[in-house]
Amino acid sequence: MTRILVVEDEPGIALGLEDDLRMEGYEVEVAGDGLTALRRAREVPFDVIILDVMLPGKDGYDVCRELRRGGSRTPILMLTAKTQEAEKVLGLELGADDYVTKPFGTRELRARIKALLRRAGGDQQGQPDSYGFGDVEVDFRRGEIRRGGRAVDVTPIEFKLLGVFIGARGRVLSRGQLMDAAWGPDTFASARVVDNHIANLRKKIEPDPAQPRYLLNVRGLGYRFDG
Repeated sequence: MTRILVVEDEPGIALGLEDDLRMEGYEVEVAGDGLTALRRAREVPFDVIILDVMLPGKDGYDVCRELRRGGSRTPILMLTAKTQEAEKVLGLELGADDYVTKPFGTRELRARIKALLRRAGGDQQGQPDSYGFGDVEVDFRRGEIRRGGRAVDVTPIEFKLLGVFIGARGRVLSRGQLMDAAWGPDTFASARVVDNHIANLRKKIEPDPAQPRYLLNVRGLGYRFDG
């Protein structure tokens, strides 16, 4: 059974989410503050985390940041009452996979959860089990990247981006194509978010990130992977 961690400090919203998701057949656990959420997310293998931004103890941004730094690749859907673009960009840059702005409809939330589960499960048709370039080895079955035989700490979005590049190696991909492939067509992401994730990915796979050999910028068009 799919397990979902709902992190929400407003009891009414938390109860409504729990009841609705249980009716959809999910196993649901609720955490009312950031510290509890962080502890439970490290202890239990959840399939999706629904994470409110405004939380006591630690806010949603801090929880997301610490989970990603710790190597968690569990899809994170952030709930926010804020509508400013900068707030949404921040969550995505920290490693969130999607967001929903309050107030939201339950149908929209269910659809986004299902989309995250599909992407996490991976549409692996036509994708190799592994792929190597330089001293980097990408293991798609295990969801791991190794460099020089050592594991590289990457976020889920960074791993997805590299998978997209490998699947389209030698072809130029626009930022819009990368957004659709890595985040999904219904997810907000700006060009800056894409550029920042690629810059971080270069630091982890390039011999010299300042002079990239594999992830190349094609001026005015997008990026090309030459690995």
